[in-house]
Formats: sequence, C-alpha cells, structure tokens
Amino acid sequence: MKARFRPSLAATAALVALASTSAPVDAQEQVPWTPLNRGSDNIEVLGHLPLGPRLSVADMDVEQEMNRPFAYVSRMVYGDEGPKGLDIISIADPEQPELLYEWRIEDQDLHQRTGGMDVKHFKWNDRYYVVQSLQFGQGGPDTDLGAVVLDVTGLPDASQVEEVARIRAPDMPGGFHNIFIYKHANGRVYLFTTASGPGALIYDLGMVVEGDLDNARVGMVPVGTADGSGGYHDFYVGYHPDTDEDRFYGGGTGGYYIYDVSDVTDPQLRITLTNVSGVSYGHTFTPSPDGRYVIAETEYQYAPLRIFDLQPALDGQQQNISSPISAFTANWKNLVHNHEVRWPYVFVSGYLDGLQIFNLQDPINPITVGYYDTYLGPPNTDRYSMFNGAFGVDVRNEDGLIVISDMSTGLWTFRMDGFQGWNGESWGYPDISSAQDWDAPARRPITFDDDADAPGGN
Repeated sequence: MKARFRPSLAATAALVALASTSAPVDAQEQVPWTPLNRGSDNIEVLGHLPLGPRLSVADMDVEQEMNRPFAYVSRMVYGDEGPKGLDIISIADPEQPELLYEWRIEDQDLHQRTGGMDVKHFKWNDRYYVVQSLQFGQGGPDTDLGAVVLDVTGLPDASQVEEVARIRAPDMPGGFHNIFIYKHANGRVYLFTTASGPGALIYDLGMVVEGDLDNARVGMVPVGTADGSGGYHDFYVGYHPDTDEDRFYGGGTGGYYIYDVSDVTDPQLRITLTNVSGVSYGHTFTPSPDGRYVIAETEYQYAPLRIFDLQPALDGQQQNISSPISAFTANWKNLVHNHEVRWPYVFVSGYLDGLQIFNLQDPINPITVGYYDTYLGPPNTDRYSMFNGAFGVDVRNEDGLIVISDMSTGLWTFRMDGFQGWNGESWGYPDISSAQDWDAPARRPITFDDDADAPGGN
C-alpha cells in the first residue's frame, strides 16, 4: 500500500521556514493529508503488528544481519495500562511481523513507574544478546535495577531465550532511561547508559555476560557543564576517523557534549554545544558519519531538530558551537523525536507526525523526501500533548528496511522507493552509523591505567 505526500517544515538557524519537497510538485497536484492519505507516494507500508494498550510501546532496535531478522520492542506502563518488559518480533517476512517472545518483570503490579524504555542488542564471543533498560520507582521492588540482559542466540526458537544478567546501580536508584551499545576500537563492547547521576555510566558487556558484574562498570562520561552537574538524556557513540578517536555525543543539562572515550576510564571533553537559543536540556544527538554535522533534539512543543556544523570546532578555532545552521520539523505545532542517520537521509520517529525522512545532503536546506503517519488518534491529554505516536525508529542497512515503534499502534515496517540499503562509502562517507560491526577486529589495544586490571579480549 502506498501513501501520499504531506508538506513539512524546515528552519534555518532558529527560524522555521517552509521546505520544498524532494521532487517539486505543482500545488494543484498535491493531495492534502487525510486518514486515507497518510503519507508520501514513495513510502510503502509493508506490515503492521498492534501490540496492546495505548501508550504501552517505547523504543525499539533491529538486528542488522539478514539471517537474524529480529526486532526488539520495549514495553512500558503509562497510567494504569501496559506491560513492563520486552517483546521480541520476527521480521523474517516484513509484511507479516510475528510476535515470538515476551519477557516481563515478575510481580508486574508491585513494580512502580515505567518499566521498559530503551533496548539494544549486541554480539559477544559468537553469542547474541539483548539489553532491555528498566526504570522502577520508589514504593516497589527493584528501584536499583537498570537493565536485564537476555541471551537470544537461539532465536527464532523462543524456548532458548535465557536471562543471563541483571545490571544494578544501587548508588543511583531509578534505573536506566536511555542506552547505547558500542563496539569500541579496543575490541570490547560497552553499554553507555543514563542514570540518576552526573554522567553516563559505562559497562563492559563482555564482563557482564561472563558473570563479573562487580567489576563491569568501567567508567563514566561526565557532563561538560562548568560545575559538572546535571545529567544526560540520550547519546550516540561512534568512531571518528579524522582523529582516530571513539567519540561520545551526549545531550543533557545545558545542551550537548562531545567526548573522546578512546580510554573509557578517562573521557576527554572535545566540543560543547551550549548557550544555544531555545535549548536548556539536550535530548537525542546524532552525528553524520564523518562527525562534521550533528542533528540535535530537545523535548518541548514547537522545537525542531537543529542541525549544527562542527567544522569550526574540528579545526580548533573554537570549542563551543552555539548556533545551528538549519533545522527540520514535520509540523511546527508538534515535536519531532528520535532519529537515525544514514547519510544523507535522516529517519525520524516524529510522535504525532509518524515516520519522517529528510535529506541532509545540503545541510543548510533539509528537504523532506518521505513520510507516513502511524498514529491517527488524538493528542495526549495526560501529559504534554505531543507525547503519543511514533517513538522509536531503526533502519536495516543491508536492505533498507525501515521499522517504527508507535506508542499506541505497535510495530510498523516500511520501504522507501530508491532506498535498497545503505553503505556510507556509496555516498563518499565513512561506513559509520549506529549499526555496529560486531566481528570487526580491534583497531588499537585496550587502554587502562593498570594493564593488570584490563579485562580479557574478545
């Protein structure tokens, strides 16, 4: 089934102005958005799997290997409805997603607050795992529980899914909100996670699954504010080819911060994006494959995605960047949310505006190239009005499959005409995205203050 196009908005610097479509169309030919015309002609809806009560679906993650066609969807409680845990879904046939397995925290009614929020997978020593972040509040059990780790090597046989670890942070109760898993240049696999503390915690997942939980926390990325106070909301970690550094891109108190985490025990601040008009707290923050441009989200109504050019900082002319070069939003009345960069495309889960895709080949002029509205219901009346609809987004690089988790309507699979997969080198960029190469050899030896304390290699 195809969808039709609805115009979106883009902004330059702090101003939001109308953007052109990918292929200019005479205004008389454009079909207005209606519930029967929910998206653009170049977006094909492949499949849809409802997953339960409204506002019970959070973030999601897709494995990248074609022989492991699995999507992981976080399940949360909002109000009195919804489970607390994780769903595992087969997308072997993207037109017919199939629920394979449900993991739920025991004693659902006793556990307070959200439950599952963010989810990521990884590979270690030829086995596959998924990490589900968890948040439980005071008044119930497991307030110190940050995540559960499941061995999912045996999928699609759900009977072989096994819980192997629970990561706790008793010194920072409240759980983990957002997580990112990164295959480091030293060969280790690290979990970066938010917590109720002044920075992002770093866990060695090899140590976690091998049972050394007591020593698995190996570092913390501080917040780059003047006094080091505050915390992070979301982040991305990726290799930066020009400097041969593993770089952390975090949004949180005061704006956005970029650290060199080549030595996870001693992160070094490289670039700040603070004193940005309209940004007091950064959220999702993602770079282009070469690390020059960054897409930055902040969470309030009317806020667009801001696009920043880091070149002056990369050239050493200044450390702080405070002015965006452009911005994107689907509807200025709403709010765009999580995003995945597959240069030059940015795939966005836009809450009430569903899937949004824009082209950033000219970073000063973001151009909408496709969209589909996954949620047709009313705005949220319990929290801020935009908090409903498309929440998580992921892209499978091998074949270009696009997957959305919608808070109230479930899991969706899509294809975009002309996008059959992604490799950065096809666009003259490094082949770097949130997708990890689990089998890549270490690029440099592990760095620790005391080599005797270094964990073993992969």
